[in-house]
Amino acid sequence: MTGKLVLVATPIGNLSDITARAVEALREADVICCEDTRHSSKLLQHIGVSDKPLLIVNEHTEHDSREKIVALVAEGKVVALITDAGSPGISDPGERIVRAVVDAGGVVSATPGPSAAIMAVTLSGLPAGRFVFEGFLPRTGVERKVRLEMVAVETRTTVLYEAPHRLHKTLADLELMCGSQRRIAIATELTKIHEDVWRGTLRDAIRRHADGEPRGEFVLVLDGATPAAPPTDDEIIAALRAEIATGVTRKDAASRVSARFGVSKRHVYELTLSLG
Repeated sequence: MTGKLVLVATPIGNLSDITARAVEALREADVICCEDTRHSSKLLQHIGVSDKPLLIVNEHTEHDSREKIVALVAEGKVVALITDAGSPGISDPGERIVRAVVDAGGVVSATPGPSAAIMAVTLSGLPAGRFVFEGFLPRTGVERKVRLEMVAVETRTTVLYEAPHRLHKTLADLELMCGSQRRIAIATELTKIHEDVWRGTLRDAIRRHADGEPRGEFVLVLDGATPAAPPTDDEIIAALRAEIATGVTRKDAASRVSARFGVSKRHVYELTLSLG
């Protein structure tokens, strides 16, 4: 395959944030894939690129566009993929396209650029050395409950995206699962004129956003859970007794309790010797 797919990060608000490499990549592309031609045309006009064929690739068309894009790359075309904001593939179309081109033996490259998640973490005032990106939570059902439970016990800072009409519900669900005093930073309109980063507890966040309909796209940066205290030997012994009572061997009981508490299997097995 003589062509290539180029993932081009675009501004998340301020058009001036586009990089020189991104401009160069878009000017050199034979075809530009975008989510919305009306939205992307503004950016392309801003950088003086208005003579390229545009192919719509959004959440509805991404699956069906894969073969066409792979064929273009196979023909030697340079295909640039952009989304409405940020890096393609991160809570946006792109992931399936990349996989298809890679599986076909094609070349994929990228131009780094603006990221709402990274910007929000650095502005949050919360620990940024280690964090996890959750993107958008499932909207309803068991899947949402399970994901919220995972977020609640995560000890690293967690980054979530949320739409304005679902902000109230997500904050309420987070308070229910994480407690009212968990710290959170809420960033909106990043890089735009009305950019705002609010910091406080989940309880205060709910009060602040209780009235009116929020506007803009939100990035939630949630403080990690406090790590659980390591179990005492008495707690481990009690767990061992409960396991042994089910009929398993001491060795198997030690393995199960070690995995449950995240402590040394050797230490747990030594405690089995004290059971008599």
